Amino acid sequence: MSHGQPRHLAQLLSVLVLAGVSSAVWAAWLGWDQHRDVHPDGSTTGPYEAWQVIGLVLTLLLPVCWAASRHYVAGAVLGTTAGLTLAAYADWSDDAGGLFVIGVGLVMIGSLVATAVVSAVVAATT
Repeated sequence: MSHGQPRHLAQLLSVLVLAGVSSAVWAAWLGWDQHRDVHPDGSTTGPYEAWQVIGLVLTLLLPVCWAASRHYVAGAVLGTTAGLTLAAYADWSDDAGGLFVIGVGLVMIGSLVATAVVSAVVAATT
């Protein structure tokens, strides 16, 4: 066994763990809210409130920063992005209009950029 294999295994494990954590956090914050709010003027919003999305982001900061501080940047970035993308796809794929794919793509791009920036800053400072 080479010296680098344990590090690669730890990196792979961090990707899988962060993907699972991200999917679970999505379910906890956003997965239960499926109804749009109808206002008196007939307009609709939702299904998520701002506090739910903020809670999701703040909750994910802890595992992302933990992984990045241990220099598991691939786990922090790829795991979180994969978990959120899969969760969004599972949550929104029953949309008959088909536009959910755009939303899933935006979740993927946004989470990739955000986790990359946070991970780079944390890894550089530790």
